[in-house]
Amino acid sequence: MFCVPEIFRIRTGIYKSDEKFGNNGAFSIKYKSNGISQNCFAIASDQMGWEHVSVSRIDRCLTWEEMCIIKDLFWSKDECVVQYHPAESEYINNSKYCLHLWKPLKETLPKPPSILIGV
Repeated sequence: MFCVPEIFRIRTGIYKSDEKFGNNGAFSIKYKSNGISQNCFAIASDQMGWEHVSVSRIDRCLTWEEMCIIKDLFWSKDECVVQYHPAESEYINNSKYCLHLWKPLKETLPKPPSILIGV
């Protein structure tokens, strides 16, 4: 179930929101990766038929492990979300280091058989 981490919600300034915004808002997320404290910025929404989290850092893209941390903050461990790689003609790049996680609200994501992923 999609649920934002209220502890990280930005409550002041240009990106401010509160619980009345539901699963929509901006978040300053602090986490540990390889034992080192890290920070990233996320924007979450559940509009237009999609649950969506965009996440970025100012210095680099997040690693796979870091994206797993973000995924688990917003969705349960047993849910599947995707990171799309659109056609180049559809690229929109507002931030060099921003990545996105998506889950449709009314459909089940198709998944390949696990044997195609690894043994």
